[in-house]
Amino acid sequence: MGADMGSLTSDLEAQARAGLEEELWQKHKEATASFWDSIAGFFDALDVRGFKVYQDGLVADGEVGLNIVKEAITQGSKNYQIVGKLLERGAVLVKTEDAAMMKQEYAYIVKMAGAKSLREKEAWALRYKLAQGKLLQQRDDFIAKRIRDTLSDGETGILFIGANHDVLSRLPNDFELIEVKVSKYHPTLMSRTQVYRGR
Repeated sequence: MGADMGSLTSDLEAQARAGLEEELWQKHKEATASFWDSIAGFFDALDVRGFKVYQDGLVADGEVGLNIVKEAITQGSKNYQIVGKLLERGAVLVKTEDAAMMKQEYAYIVKMAGAKSLREKEAWALRYKLAQGKLLQQRDDFIAKRIRDTLSDGETGILFIGANHDVLSRLPNDFELIEVKVSKYHPTLMSRTQVYRGR
């Protein structure tokens, strides 16, 4: 979460923190920082020139995509800081998500964050929960298709993806997959990064 949600960051972090004791929240923050440090170290050891980068939530590439990455880095996103360094070292940014689907999901989150009462917040949370499964499947289908369509034989792709996604099962069997994930702390706080090597 964090800086990746733009103007909603503070509201969402407050909601996430509300359900946790201070000690657990601090452990979560430390574990998250350690997770991203480990991921950064993993990629620092690789020659990533020509690797294609697919990012959860990224609806554009080219100049618009680069501006999204720069803005997220400015807001403090560790995830996007890693993406930025990969691009500086010769990796290529690839549009990963469908803008219409992302707007649909974002609209639910905006409604929940902006709810004026607990009842209204719960109502929007229920609507979102009912729609989320289908939206997630549609997003995963789209992401897998983007990877299939843009990653040629012999090429390597890197996918940064949230733990609730299931893109793996939607990729052809001839993809070589390396999964890098950390789940040493509370399972509801797990994040995941996956690396896909070309067919």
